[in-house]
Amino acid sequence: MIFYFLYAIGPMDHLKQIRAFVDAATRGSLSAAARAETVTPAVIGRRLDALEARLGVKLLLRTTRRLSLSFEGQAFLEDCQRILNELANAEAAVSLGSIRASGHLKVSAPAGFGRRHVAPQVATFMEDNPHVSVRLDLTDRVVDLLNEGVDCAVRIGEMADSSLASSKLGEMRRVVVASPDYLRRYGAPLEPLELVAHNCLSLDQQRGWALRETPAGEVVQRKVSGTFECNDGAVLHEWALAGKGLAWRSVWEVGDDLRSGRLVSLLDDYAPPPVGIYAVFPQRRHLPLRVRLFMDQLKTTFSDPQYWGLGN
Repeated sequence: MIFYFLYAIGPMDHLKQIRAFVDAATRGSLSAAARAETVTPAVIGRRLDALEARLGVKLLLRTTRRLSLSFEGQAFLEDCQRILNELANAEAAVSLGSIRASGHLKVSAPAGFGRRHVAPQVATFMEDNPHVSVRLDLTDRVVDLLNEGVDCAVRIGEMADSSLASSKLGEMRRVVVASPDYLRRYGAPLEPLELVAHNCLSLDQQRGWALRETPAGEVVQRKVSGTFECNDGAVLHEWALAGKGLAWRSVWEVGDDLRSGRLVSLLDDYAPPPVGIYAVFPQRRHLPLRVRLFMDQLKTTFSDPQYWGLGN
């Protein structure tokens, strides 16, 4: 990705134009961008003019008082930030040498997922980086990274906050599961319509289970019913293990049970596409080494299908 980007932008002055655009857009003025690049505001202005002329589109709307992004500029900014960050990471990776990570790292993650999958990664990271201290906050609320001083948050699902940068760590899917004992007694549903004949254990106020109408069809929220609802997914997991009904759970939670045979995955042909697992962090041009190394470790682990029991 990085080398394709460098090839596509051409000469080095094109890269300077990209940096000028990102600095001006994120810092809010030509003067602030100039200070970051240690050049004059006039130089930044010329680079922006050249970039817009080359692309044939207006990226920044400039007045004497402020800068604002055009629609095209907003989309372009997100791509540029991501690739400049990847470039910085690549440069750091080949120049680490005797450099070692140090300082304090504050990480946030969803409670259940973080307890089972992020906390062990933190332990490994601290063993490999003894000069880094870590605070891990496990919470299901959406934390305010900037105001709460969080360096990196792990989130599952689509990213909606455009003020944050993100890096995809892997993918996660949800499956309908039941215990072998339940299936011996009640049989297995072969298509989603047959769920009406089963006791479905649901989260309180859940809109439904997201399943395809047909193996190649669209995903719909299918209403299910049963004798038990709960606002704690871990309880539904335990009840499914006890043979009390079907549950719709994430592979991160039931993967070990699927591998051991304690639970069986059902309706796999109707499963929705997986959702992303992301690391999100405040918009920064240069992430501290400790943050980059921790994100790299998470990505190496979470992008491996075998970690989730999905590999061959």
